[in-house]
Amino acid sequence: MSADKDALVIAGKTFSSRLWVGTGKYPSFGIMKEAHEGSGAGLITVAVRRVNLNPKKGEETLFDYIDRKKFFILPNTAACFTVEDAVRTAHLAAEAGLSKWIKLEVIGDEKTLYPDVVGLLEATKILVKDGFTVLPYTNDDVVMAKRLEDAGAAAVMPLAAPIGSGQGVMNPLNIQLIKEALKVPVIVDAGVGTASDAAIAMELGADGVLLNTAIALAKDPVMMAMAMKLGVEAGRLAFLSGRMEKKRYASASSPKDGISK
Repeated sequence: MSADKDALVIAGKTFSSRLWVGTGKYPSFGIMKEAHEGSGAGLITVAVRRVNLNPKKGEETLFDYIDRKKFFILPNTAACFTVEDAVRTAHLAAEAGLSKWIKLEVIGDEKTLYPDVVGLLEATKILVKDGFTVLPYTNDDVVMAKRLEDAGAAAVMPLAAPIGSGQGVMNPLNIQLIKEALKVPVIVDAGVGTASDAAIAMELGADGVLLNTAIALAKDPVMMAMAMKLGVEAGRLAFLSGRMEKKRYASASSPKDGISK
């Protein structure tokens, strides 16, 4: 299958890469910019509550280091703990001219940063009704993922592991079950620690991977961004190609059967 025919499409928009990245925790805006370039990502997510949407004249912001002609900006509602805060933040992002697309987070626990899925579902319904393209960050529960899809989510974003933990895909079966159950794209979000984690997520059938900390806190963020790009691409190719069946016993790589005499 060609790259063009395998493009990621969400709500009618085609993305140039299945790797999405964030903007937090980088040593500097300059390194962040280099890492974004190295990742080849087509989308960058920005925490609305952690950026200055109304800078003073001459004041530098992270938006000065993002080429908005090259990268699609996806605002998110990180640090919102109530439905009201999340909905208000989404509208603030739209009014500021960022986008009516929103990565929706309604956090339920400050220690684990696990989502409040009841609030998340409610906020999804509200924002879909308000005309937003909603991509909710949720747990790896197939039932909740299906309810979010039914509520109008354009994609569903289950966690691989707790945000920023670097644990990798903790429940691979759950990711597979979610992918099998949903018609909308599934973007694995949170918990990826290195390129092999990203590859595993893609091999499970995920449509894409969103990550931030694994790149930003790497010893060499730019090199890790490049590794993540390759990991996502390799994982996608492996998924499409179809892995061999696992066998209990050895099987010779050069069997005698079938060889012409």
